[in-house]
Amino acid sequence: MDPLGRSLYIVTEGRTAGRCRGGRQGETVQKAETKMRVGVDLGGSKTEIAALDESGTTVWRERAATPRGYGQVLQTVVDLVRRAEERFGAVTRVGICTPGSISPATGLLKNSNLVSLNGRSIDRDLGRLLSRPVRVANDADCFALSEAVDGAGKGARILFAVILGTGTGGGVVVDGRLLTGPNAIAGEWGHNPLPWAEGDELGGARCYCGRRGCIETFLSGPALAGDYWAATGRGLPPEEITRLAEGGDPAAAAALGRYRDRLARALASVINVLDPHAVVLGGGLSGIESLYREVPALWGRYVFSDTVETRLLRAHHGDSSGVRGAAWLW
Repeated sequence: MDPLGRSLYIVTEGRTAGRCRGGRQGETVQKAETKMRVGVDLGGSKTEIAALDESGTTVWRERAATPRGYGQVLQTVVDLVRRAEERFGAVTRVGICTPGSISPATGLLKNSNLVSLNGRSIDRDLGRLLSRPVRVANDADCFALSEAVDGAGKGARILFAVILGTGTGGGVVVDGRLLTGPNAIAGEWGHNPLPWAEGDELGGARCYCGRRGCIETFLSGPALAGDYWAATGRGLPPEEITRLAEGGDPAAAAALGRYRDRLARALASVINVLDPHAVVLGGGLSGIESLYREVPALWGRYVFSDTVETRLLRAHHGDSSGVRGAAWLW
């Protein structure tokens, strides 16, 4: 039984036993083990599952609303995995993409904006409920892995992947493997200060992490909207600011120009440390086409090299990269 008192499939050594929908109570159901990979993306508003075949092709996807309570979140994942098994057989390779990361010190999730997960042992709890090991990784790491395996960054030895959305996250893949360190924060560039800050950038806005002037406070979607509002007194979403800029509006064009230069500086600091072959952009702001033309033209001013061969690429798998990357954790 799960924490809410509902029956679950119990999977052990590729055999599923328990209650099957439409079957008799107590009836044992056996399923052959599938070679499918299953990824689950825990988002703030939706939870998505995807099944990938051996070639990496997504053969099935399903979404459900993400509940608030921790027990309900676990049950949502279990229900989705159960539906995958109804289609494909017993699934032994389950990866979970989640905001935040598991602390190496405590084994508990930290830094998640899905706050009911913080301080919880989500990998062990789901492993117990599903009777199999699961692998859990940060959403930006899953995005990076997906784009490195068979996305925009396929073939890049060193890949830095960036999510530009409500927040600003990142992940690093080297030779096809996620880079992880002792603090589980590889790629968290959004909570470094904006490099080469000047003028009214100095000091910067307060970040949710408690510090001021973080890259996230300059490059997230709300940051672009806030910069435009500070200059004009008008509250507009990023997509409208972009549309106005492309139409020749001077204030919107100036705001977008500041955004591109700040992105160029922030990425240049990463290039100076990692020297990646490719940088892949995802998230809502990755759809701004001028970034891919203008930012590489700007970052050469800040990169410590006479040439910059790093490529700036738009994510191939879009908002599917998180769930696909979770499946690739195995």
